[in-house]
Amino acid sequence: MLEFSDVEQAYLASQRLGRLATILPGGYPHNNPVGFALNAALGTIDIGGHNLGASKKFANVRANPKVSFVVDDIVSHSPWQVRGIEIRGEAEALSDVDPLHSGLSRELIRLHPTRIRSWGLLSRVP
Repeated sequence: MLEFSDVEQAYLASQRLGRLATILPGGYPHNNPVGFALNAALGTIDIGGHNLGASKKFANVRANPKVSFVVDDIVSHSPWQVRGIEIRGEAEALSDVDPLHSGLSRELIRLHPTRIRSWGLLSRVP
């Protein structure tokens, strides 16, 4: 199991939105903004949503668990500085689990990392 560094964990905890890329049945990528939480106990990224079980991304994960997930932001426009993390791995589509937050559905996509790549996480605002 890959582990997130302390810096990567802190960055993920500071962010609320990421982009999940799944694979459509025809082989094309399907990319969506999603809310997420780092599950430090399991070393996973947990993705929830409203009526997640009826979503295309949930169906895509059930059919093909290979995914990519990116969280990034702009630290500064001048000078230009960006930071982020890309996580590739195998995801599972879970049903009847406790939601990440109240009001979300009881489905969850859990991403188990097989590759973690981060950049600019030590950048400071000039």
